[in-house]
Amino acid sequence: MIVKNNYNECLTNLACSIRKYFGLDYKHNTLDYIDKLLEEKKPKNIVTILCDGMGSNIMDRVLPSNSFLIKHRLKPITTVFPATTVAATTSMLTGLNPVETGMLGWDMYYKDLDKTITVFPNSEKEDPEHKPLQEAIDYNKKHIIRKSIMEELNEITEYKGYGLFPFGENKYKDIDAMFKLIEDKCNEDGMKYIYAYNENPDHTMHEIGCDKPEIKTIIEDIDKRIEELSSKLKDTVIFVVADHGHHNVENLFIKDYPEIEECLLRNTSLEPRAINFFIKPDKKDTFVELFNKYFSNDFDLYSMDDVIESKLFGDGKENEIFRDALGDYLAIAKTDKTLLYTGSEILKSQHAGYTDDEILVPLIAIDCNDIRG
Repeated sequence: MIVKNNYNECLTNLACSIRKYFGLDYKHNTLDYIDKLLEEKKPKNIVTILCDGMGSNIMDRVLPSNSFLIKHRLKPITTVFPATTVAATTSMLTGLNPVETGMLGWDMYYKDLDKTITVFPNSEKEDPEHKPLQEAIDYNKKHIIRKSIMEELNEITEYKGYGLFPFGENKYKDIDAMFKLIEDKCNEDGMKYIYAYNENPDHTMHEIGCDKPEIKTIIEDIDKRIEELSSKLKDTVIFVVADHGHHNVENLFIKDYPEIEECLLRNTSLEPRAINFFIKPDKKDTFVELFNKYFSNDFDLYSMDDVIESKLFGDGKENEIFRDALGDYLAIAKTDKTLLYTGSEILKSQHAGYTDDEILVPLIAIDCNDIRG
């Protein structure tokens, strides 16, 4: 199979450059042009603002070429596989690839529990109320690697690390509060790393599609806010990235294909556009034949051996649950189709497929001293 993700120049590598700057160890190559920038500028503060879903192609469609973010975009790079928040934000937070972290998709099969779990809420995929399961929380803590750069800075260095999120115990209230927090932290003494997560435009694109006027408004607002923030700060380098892009979708339902449903051993997992199948042992040949009959124009189907040999989820030491979480086959979308099964959300726009709109993300670098003049 052809792996489109460039694991020598993706979010993981940017995170490794940040780790290098603060003297933390790193498992993958850094980005030499980022290393050079940081070495020359020697900023007191590094800020990463990750705008969920703000793919590079989407930016090109809604922002003029002279907009602040476009002017400061170094280049589009690829996200990790799959192009989804669970996998990509974890790589940006840690400097590790999904094969290492074990964060492979929105829904994952937890073998020890024999359940398909929606990872962030720690609930069964089939549960419409997303009630957290303690056994899923314990499994996640035991097996999945999620310790962030910020946590490591606070534990083993003299530097400070801050994570700003719209959820969790110390969540920020709204986008105004997020930018105010960034400004306040940057004005404090000492070297520090600030990671700020913005749930838009992803949240809105899922609901209404990625080509609506509202999306243009959201991204224009992000552009304006980051320009204003940059003009206020000194001794700061800001990176602006996305975890993935987006693609408007047509939803297909596996239940409408009873011959295929009959082949399934359990619920599907990972993502509707990077969909993981566990197949009954005596139905594998039948499944491949039927899947290709109905879906080969829209999805490429790969065996687990294909996936492992290709290093689709990146290189590095395999997480102990990696192979258990992989099904017998993985189907990756190449058009606008998604495949939904029990517990899958019906959304207007999606990601995790293998179109450029989904896998290309912006790498934007802003030296705030240059903006202040």
